Amino acid sequence: MHKTVVPKHPEFRAEAKFQRTSPQKAKLVLDMIKGLRVEAAINTVAFTQKRIAPIVEKVLRSAVANAINLSEERGLDIDVDQLYVKTAVANEGPRMKRIRPAPMGRAFRYQRRIAHIIITIAEKHPAAAEVAAVPEPAAAAAPKKTAGKPAAKKAVAKKKAPAKKKAVAK
Repeated sequence: MHKTVVPKHPEFRAEAKFQRTSPQKAKLVLDMIKGLRVEAAINTVAFTQKRIAPIVEKVLRSAVANAINLSEERGLDIDVDQLYVKTAVANEGPRMKRIRPAPMGRAFRYQRRIAHIIITIAEKHPAAAEVAAVPEPAAAAAPKKTAGKPAAKKAVAKKKAPAKKKAVAK
């Protein structure tokens, strides 16, 4: 009998592959939403003036829908208000090689880049509440001094004797 193991903190992801933008441009938007709560991330992307922003918003909403759907399917207790953007990456897809006409009958090659956008969301658990629940002794909270070698002293710079001037013969 095979037992399915449900991770303690499940992650949910969504992808948008073969998007016609360079990964560098997509990362400008994705870096703005990393670590934010999902609601704040959607608001941030909605008011971003980049061409890739609506696609990023669509992927983010898809990741939230995946979280809701999988939590109902697996019987997990997921609080949508506690979801945050764990990772947001733009990987490079296949490049399209194109040719541009150049002077004197020549041709210049260039490449149109393609991005794969991947967003992973997870539920944020309050770590501060877990730490506050475990009281810490006052002695353990004080910084410990390292035993062994004493702290190194700074080397004192030696003063140089002033250089002697040569007598100029007249």
